[in-house]
Amino acid sequence: MAEQSVRRESRYLTAGDGLRLHYVDYLPAGGGAAIPVVCLAGLTRTALDFDALARALAKRGRRVLALDYRGRGLSDWDADWTHYSLDVEEADILATLAAAGVEKAVFVGTSRGGIHVMRFSARRPEILQAAVVNDIGPVIDAGGLRRIKGYVGRQPGSATMAIALAALKLIAGPQFTSLGQAEWEEWARTTFVETDGHLQLRYDPALSHTLDEVGPESGPILLHDEWKAMAAIPTLVIRGGNSDLLSEETFAAMADGHPLLERLTVPGQGHAPLLLDEGTIRAIGDFVERVG
Repeated sequence: MAEQSVRRESRYLTAGDGLRLHYVDYLPAGGGAAIPVVCLAGLTRTALDFDALARALAKRGRRVLALDYRGRGLSDWDADWTHYSLDVEEADILATLAAAGVEKAVFVGTSRGGIHVMRFSARRPEILQAAVVNDIGPVIDAGGLRRIKGYVGRQPGSATMAIALAALKLIAGPQFTSLGQAEWEEWARTTFVETDGHLQLRYDPALSHTLDEVGPESGPILLHDEWKAMAAIPTLVIRGGNSDLLSEETFAAMADGHPLLERLTVPGQGHAPLLLDEGTIRAIGDFVERVG
């Protein structure tokens, strides 16, 4: 298939409670008649995480939507942090799909985005053509949650981008052993933004409260019912080879009772694979072409 040129547009809509939401619409020159792709990010992540993947899919002729949840990216922050819940976010996602005219899609969900996909499979399966679930499963290991709680919401303050990049490498380096300098720099750029000479997170620090119940005695989060509902949906599950949120045991067990499941391990990356390397992007693109 010949590659198509891509138009990237920022779009906004108003949520049911009046908050302004943002998403990025990637439109191939040919119009994108195939089933579109919807990208859902992790807890504190944004639409920027999917830029490389979205461009690659759009060049193959797919329309791609990459969403900023409320409190992330260019969407408004919510004055009430309790609205940073799965239920509220799912209402926002459905409102975004309606505004974009998307009735059914292949969903790509990283971490929290994958939880949304699993929940949709149980509640709104008619919107799922297929799914890519990035480093999340029916058992979410508590050790990984405690690690994430340790850094979520910490503002970089007066640090320079170079200092923030060094800190990112210090925190994530033990899990992400295969990244090149360009990938580290891209990760830092999509994590921090410079405003008035200071670096800030690209998300509301109040999101840290969503992890308030995670503690030393916390057990894993279990989503077996949601995962069971995925059995009828063609699914590609991706695991970072060094992930501490999706164990090798859970990753292997996810194939039980799921005849439409494909699996991919990204070596040298942890939670969650960045979806920046050519091999992973190509694998997702090939999967999308097969199922959608």
